[in-house]
Formats: sequence, structure tokens, C-alpha cells
Amino acid sequence: MTSATITRPLSFAGAPASAWAFGIRVWLAVVVALASSFWLELEAPSTAALTGAILAAPTRGEALHKATYRLMATWIGVAAAIAITGVFSQARDLLLAAFVGWMGLCVYAAGLTDGNRAYAAVLSGYTVALVAIQQIDTPEHVFETGMARGAAIAVGIAAVALVNDVLTAPDSFPQVASRLAALHRRVRDYARPAPRDEAAEATAAGLLRDIAALHPEMASLATESASGSSRSAAARSAAVALVAEVHAARAMNALRANADPAFREMMAATLEGSGKPSPAAGVIGSPPLAAPAGLLLQAFLRRDAEVREALTALNAGKRPRQAWRSPLYRSQRIAAAAGVRAAACLALPSAFFVLAGWPAADASLSLVVLVIGLGATTPDPKGFTALAFIASPIAAVLAGALEFLILDGVNEFALLALALAPFMIGAAVLITRPNRLLSGLGRLNLIFILAIFAPSNPPSYNAQAFLVTSLFVCVATGLLLVAQILVPTESSERRRRWILASARRDFERVLSRRDRALAPEEAMFRDAARISQIPAAAAGHPDSGAMAEALSLFDRAAAIRLSRESVARLAETSLSSVAAEAREALAAEDTRRLRDVGLALKDAASAESALAEEISGGLMLAAAVIDAARHAAPPAMETAP
Repeated sequence: MTSATITRPLSFAGAPASAWAFGIRVWLAVVVALASSFWLELEAPSTAALTGAILAAPTRGEALHKATYRLMATWIGVAAAIAITGVFSQARDLLLAAFVGWMGLCVYAAGLTDGNRAYAAVLSGYTVALVAIQQIDTPEHVFETGMARGAAIAVGIAAVALVNDVLTAPDSFPQVASRLAALHRRVRDYARPAPRDEAAEATAAGLLRDIAALHPEMASLATESASGSSRSAAARSAAVALVAEVHAARAMNALRANADPAFREMMAATLEGSGKPSPAAGVIGSPPLAAPAGLLLQAFLRRDAEVREALTALNAGKRPRQAWRSPLYRSQRIAAAAGVRAAACLALPSAFFVLAGWPAADASLSLVVLVIGLGATTPDPKGFTALAFIASPIAAVLAGALEFLILDGVNEFALLALALAPFMIGAAVLITRPNRLLSGLGRLNLIFILAIFAPSNPPSYNAQAFLVTSLFVCVATGLLLVAQILVPTESSERRRRWILASARRDFERVLSRRDRALAPEEAMFRDAARISQIPAAAAGHPDSGAMAEALSLFDRAAAIRLSRESVARLAETSLSSVAAEAREALAAEDTRRLRDVGLALKDAASAESALAEEISGGLMLAAAVIDAARHAAPPAMETAP
């Protein structure tokens, strides 16, 4: 009898060693940023420290990618602050109105992208608050404040990069590669024989959602190392090929039920193994749908090989042979509604502060803008504000303990660095926790503690300033939460209708041949990103009819695009007239006519007979996929061929 030794990762206080290493890196980045700012005598040392906290990420690639966008967005925000102040410096109300409009525009821009690009969009917005609004009484100092903020952010970014390099922060690509490999296994499992039902539809939607969710992480690989751009391209190609593999698996599952039992067994055996099917096994002498099913099986295995090749390139740090883009879909209507709502939620607290006439209200208004901006990059902005409302008094108490109980008037930087350690490391460890509430509280407290404490050289230890800052932090989050309750979000039903309406419009563009900017595989990825938003639009309860309609449009559009690309190869041959007829049949979704054209191409006796036979099978396959997708669609989507 043998015993196996189970190796468990090192842990301390319930957190793995990797979480504590991350916390130490965050603390050191904050300390290095503060030390550099004090040595350079920068005007905004707390901004450098906050940059180290905001860029806190467990991996090197994510931190550097976010740092790049933070620097670019800061300069855009500073330029906007100078422009707005220059035009409206003599009219405070108009300045606030222009700022509200600018913030709404930035939130709208954030709604059209994701990841660090969305963060950069909102940062361009709230930088105006930190530069122009806080200098609303002294507009002549806006330029100086902007330059000081830019310098402090640059120092903070340099500190994060230095600490991550010295302490060898882990790279992102092993995690991305692991998640893509896991998705690859799930897609192969999904392709195995199974009945076509609502559970299968939910599985397909979940696969597409999880693949599309990797979009921001794949982008962050580009800044990770010298081979980062190649790895980013390989990850994108793997994700796009996975979506195409899901499409082939869905079509194969739909057609498998109509194939003869022997052919279904051959397909199952092929999927269980890793080899290619025999060229004619189960095809010759099978029912009419056997040939399309055989072609689909070959297409699925080809996509499977493309995924494997891209994953190999990702792990090797090489550029893939086929580099695809991963275009992202975002609803213009949902983004515009978010921008209008953000502007309204900012206008209400602004009006309150103006009417109240409180001193130092500009700092509180800046915090309102900060929470609006950061919340706009999350799926639930109001939930983020509620979390900030909970975190703000906790952060005030912790910052007070740090300043007046632990430090209590000391001036030595070494003692300041040691005093910051438990607060920075503890908050960073919380960020790594799987519990979303704890993780969110950790990130917010990491930022709020530094914002309230605001380390300076020399330290002030002003109890009155601390109390005022703490009060306004709590008031700002409370006012914003009230404003977001008064300005409700659009209903999930309306968001679902907007997403489906855009899917129908894009499908009409496919039929009218007005969507040629993307390769068929790239267009599939964009459609997958749209499908991934439907569950979120229904607040976690996806409408089965809506999902079935979206998946039907996904299947049909992909089949038409792939067939159209294949038919285009006949444009310069003697079969160009037949190719034109095929394009017309695809535009009308006339599956009977598609089969007729396919048979005509198969019977063609010309120099292009081999190519014609290949395209003939593709047209027969497209007709079968379109019919299957129509059959699976809700009644409202069923249309005559």
C-alpha cells in the first residue's frame, strides 16, 4: 500500500503566499513612490502614492498596461481641464455644467470599450475634477496643478515598474494560457453527442461569454515583456478560433440528430480521439445530411487545430501563423444611457454643494466624480457606490488610527513606511480574495486610506483637516448613492431589446454584404461579445427566447460569412456566374437555391472542378446550418427561405 503526498501551497492567516507577496509589492511601490516624491520635492506626493495603490495588480502585464493608459489619460484630462477653465473661468456655473457634460462624454466612451481602455476614458473625466474643480477659485493655477499631477503619476508608475521587476512579479500569460486551455477542453466536451435543449443553449452562451471575457486580459499581455505583442496576438487568435470552434460544434450538434447511427458513432469516436477522420468514413452512402455533417466534423477539427497552434505560440512567445483581431461589441444605446445617467448623478451633488456653500466642497465633489468614474467600469455602478459608502467610514477610522495613534507626530520616513505596511499589505491581500465583497472593500480601502491620510513632507497632523476630509468622503459617497437611486438605470428588458435590435441590424448588414471590414472569424468574436452581454442585461436571469434568437443569428451570420468568403474564390474563374447566383441565394437565405447551386457546382466539369467541389460542399453545409438555426430560433425569428 502506497501513500501519496499532497503538496499544498504555502499560506499564512488563510491567504496563500502569493497574496502576501502581492501585498508586499504594493506596500513597497507606495513607499518607493513616496520616497521619490519627497526627494524630488513634488507638490503632490500623495498622488504618487495613490498611483502605486491604483495600479495594484497581481501580475506584471496588467499593472504596466494600466499604467500606460493612466499616463495617457492623465494628459488628456489635463488638456481638457485647461480648455474648460480657459473658456469658462469667469462663470463658475458654466464651468460646472461643462465639466458635467465632459464627464458624461467620458463615461459614454468607457461604455464602448472594456478593461484598461474603459478606465482611461473615465480617468480623462475625473482628472478634470482633480485639476480644474479643486482650483475653481484660482484658475490661474490649473496648468501648474496639472503638471504637478502628471509628474507625480510618472513617479508612481516608475515605482510600480521598479518594484515589480526587482521582486519578479508573475507574468500574466501563464494564467491566460491556462484559462484558454480550460476553455478549449470545455468546447470539445460541448461538441460531444448531446441533445439540443435549453441546457445546451445555456452552455454555448456560457462558453461564448467566458471567451469574450478574456478580451482585456489578452490586451494586457502586450506590455508584459519583449515578446508581449506576440503573445497578445497568439491569445487573440486562440480566442477567435475558440469562438469559431463553438460555431462548428453547435452546427454539428444540430445536424447530428439527423445523421444515421453509424455516422454518429464515427463522429463521437473522432471527437474522443485526437486524430483526423478518415476521408469518406460514414459519408458515402449515408443520408443527405451525412455529407454536411462530415464537412462540419472536418471544420471542427480544423478549428481545434488552430486553437492548439495558437496556444503553442502563446506558450512559446511567438507570433501565430494566423493573427486575428478580436473586435469588441458594445451597445451605443447602453453606453449613451450610462453617460447621461452619470452626468445627471454628478449634476445633483454639484447643485447641492453649490446651494450649501460649504467650504472645501470641491474636494468632496472630486470624490463624487472619482466614484462615478470607477463605478462606470464595473457591471453594477450603484452597487459599487454602495460598497464605497460602506468603505468610506472604515477607511476614515483606519486612516485616523494610522495618523494619530500609530504615527502620532513622528517625522522619520522609516517609521512612516513601517506604519503603512499593515494597512497597505492587509488591503492588498483582501483584493486577492475570491469573495467579491471583501475584494472590493480591500481595493477601495487601499485607495481611500491614502486619499484621507494624504502623506506630505513635512507631515501636518492637522486633526481639523482630517475630520473635514473624512466627513466629506462619507458625504460624497452618500450623496452619490442618493443621486443614483433618484436616477434609476434602464430596465433589463429594455437593455435586452437594444442588444437584440443591434443583432438584427448587423444581420441585415450581413445579408446586404455591408460588413466586409472583418474576417468571418473576427466577426464571430464580435457577435460572441454581444451574446455575452445578454445575461448581464437581464440581471443574471437570461431570457431563453432572447438567447435562442441571438444564438440563431450568430449561427446564420457565421455560415453566410464563411460561405461568401469561399464563393469569392470563384470570382475570376469560368464559374463566376454560378458564384453570383450563390451570393444572391446567401443574401436571401434561400436554402433550397443554395442546395441547387451546390449541386450545379459539384457537377461542373472544368479546370476548377476540385475547387468547385469544395465550395459545393460548403454551400450545402451553409444551407443545412441555416435551416437548423431557423428551427432552433423562437417563432418570431422563423422566416421563409
